[in-house]
Amino acid sequence: MNIVLTVIGFLLGFVLLFVAILALFTAWTARKVESALPAKGRFIDVPGARLHIREFGEADAERPAIVMIHGLAGQLSHYTYGVAGKLSARHRVVVVDRPGSGYSTRAPETAADLSTQAAAIAALLRTLGLGPAFVVGHSLGGAIALTLALEHPRQVAGLGLLAPLTHLREDVPPAFAGLTIQSPFVRKLLAWTLAIPASIKKSAATLEMVFGPEAVPKDFATRGGGLLSLRPSAFLSASADLQALPACLPLVQARYGELRVPVSVLYGKDDRILDWQANGQALVDKVPGARLELVEGGHMLPVTQVEKTVAFIETALQGLAHDASFPRRRESKLGELT
Repeated sequence: MNIVLTVIGFLLGFVLLFVAILALFTAWTARKVESALPAKGRFIDVPGARLHIREFGEADAERPAIVMIHGLAGQLSHYTYGVAGKLSARHRVVVVDRPGSGYSTRAPETAADLSTQAAAIAALLRTLGLGPAFVVGHSLGGAIALTLALEHPRQVAGLGLLAPLTHLREDVPPAFAGLTIQSPFVRKLLAWTLAIPASIKKSAATLEMVFGPEAVPKDFATRGGGLLSLRPSAFLSASADLQALPACLPLVQARYGELRVPVSVLYGKDDRILDWQANGQALVDKVPGARLELVEGGHMLPVTQVEKTVAFIETALQGLAHDASFPRRRESKLGELT
């Protein structure tokens, strides 16, 4: 009996030591990542969240400001990689880390559903005096942009959606399968133990799926902020975002016919994460006057196809220039892209 207890004690001690080592490695990795890629913007407090934003360009009374919302497990560097800088030559551009993503935080009691995130963005627009703005949303950011236009229409002048999530799919893309754990306790345990080492080990395969068939830029980890996903907070936030969708996205997609702002959609024909027909074509079929543009490419268009993304947004903005309902206003000059 004593031998059995000794063995059990030894095994328990080994497991606890292993867990402690993983937790220390996770904390060390997160600190190294944040040291290498610190926050470069400023923080705005809104109900339920503290949002990290970066602002570029000069305001123009003849053009709406552009507000850019990133996708699942992403952060604002997907836009500062190239798109924001090019647009800032002619427009005021604000890029935002969604609540809980990048360097933004959300209060523990705050939900991760689309309406709550859209409300946070609406509060940001009011605080900055931006509305109505032209809202760009990539992937999950597209679903939030659509929710924003439906629930806070006075804040939105038009939508430019990049490979947007618009309809709930039955399965989860393999790249995000690890985010589907239901138990909050198990999710937190994994976030501080196995999630980061596993993400490092599988990073090449995951990025190939997310970017494919296009190549992953060699500087995506740094310039594109890819390393910021190697933090427990990023894993937990992305998991909460994904698991909130089944309850809220069907309610949003049932209202697309109510949209009365110009909607433009850009999709890669070979997107491996979201199907352009199930999300792009299905959306424009329901929204009066919406347009869909297809290009050769995958899911990460803001990073892989900067020029085409910029041209797409500029074309959508030209349509707004002829919209008599867009209010003219004067605003101050902001900083340059760094």
